[in-house]
Amino acid sequence: MTWLILGVALWIGAHLFKRVLPRQRAALGGKGRAVVAVAILAGIGLMILGYGQAEKDPLYALPVWAWVLNNILMYVALFMFDAGRAKGLVRTWVRHPMLLGLVLWSTAHLLVNGDLPSLVLFGGLGSWALLEMAVINRAEGAWNVPEKGSLGNDAKVALVAAVIYAAIVAVHTWLGYSVLVVI
Repeated sequence: MTWLILGVALWIGAHLFKRVLPRQRAALGGKGRAVVAVAILAGIGLMILGYGQAEKDPLYALPVWAWVLNNILMYVALFMFDAGRAKGLVRTWVRHPMLLGLVLWSTAHLLVNGDLPSLVLFGGLGSWALLEMAVINRAEGAWNVPEKGSLGNDAKVALVAAVIYAAIVAVHTWLGYSVLVVI
């Protein structure tokens, strides 16, 4: 569990470094990006190691509707991860689509994984995304809503999200985790 907590902390610290300590980040110059990248990769490695090693004694179990909601939230999260870049309509409605996608991803996983390591991992990453949104909003002030794009661009993102979702379901199934629930 120590590796998992350290990994989540490293992820959060590396991502917040630029905004919370801008002078220290600027002092690193071009090396700053490399330092942050290494810290993020190390954090991911520690999260994978720590989550894999942690005992997953259940703390809670939600009813079958949570699995259905999980699947819906996962698809929306995948859509949101790319919605800001797509120059569609959605990016004019949501200031931080990728971070919102991470919050949805985290929430979806907390619905179906009721153990302490999952609370640390998914709760930690979801909390970071909410904190990151607040820090960005405070630093940048009022949101300059981007120019509206086309619904067609959002439709392309929705299609790509569906393909990625299908791949994720296939990988989960291959690993022995049934993620689809038929009512």
